[in-house]
Amino acid sequence: MDAAKSSYDNARNQVIEMAAKVAFLDRVLTGYGPEAGDVRNLLREAIEETAHRMQPLKANTGSKLAPNTQAGNAIYVAIQRLTPNDEMQRNLKAQATTLALELGHLRTLLVAESISSISKPLLIVVSFWLVIIFLSFTLIAPRNATATFALIVSAVAVATAIFLILELDRPFNGLLRIPSERILNVLSQLQNQSNK
Repeated sequence: MDAAKSSYDNARNQVIEMAAKVAFLDRVLTGYGPEAGDVRNLLREAIEETAHRMQPLKANTGSKLAPNTQAGNAIYVAIQRLTPNDEMQRNLKAQATTLALELGHLRTLLVAESISSISKPLLIVVSFWLVIIFLSFTLIAPRNATATFALIVSAVAVATAIFLILELDRPFNGLLRIPSERILNVLSQLQNQSNK
């Protein structure tokens, strides 16, 4: 359970870090000047697509986190095409390049971590063992309401624990998915900045 919770928290922290880096990259590009307007538009479009991928319209469908490498490459190439006029713009371009590379790295990590680490055959075997254990308890337990109630509560507790482990192992799917509010918040900031 701790490993699944740790994996979930790690993915959530990476989403928060990604949102913060996107906001910072936009500020760096804003500081660069109006020449970076096209890069900022590409960044906003990529974040909009990411937000829609993280939070699909249908509640029971999973997120599609496969990175849009074309959008990431377009942002990186657009940053590299910026021609700085002074030392400040050179520094801002170097910072923007570093942030774009870090965002690509974070996105790739999130995709890699979104794959379930729980083996299906192992899950089937463990579930089968638990069923056998509870069936054997029912055979040897006294036939009264207290024993029956204890067995039912125990079975529900074990089933809930397995459910939570499975949910926490898939941070972008299911009922306990990582919310996309942070990405949507950054997207609204980017849209507000582009409207000014």
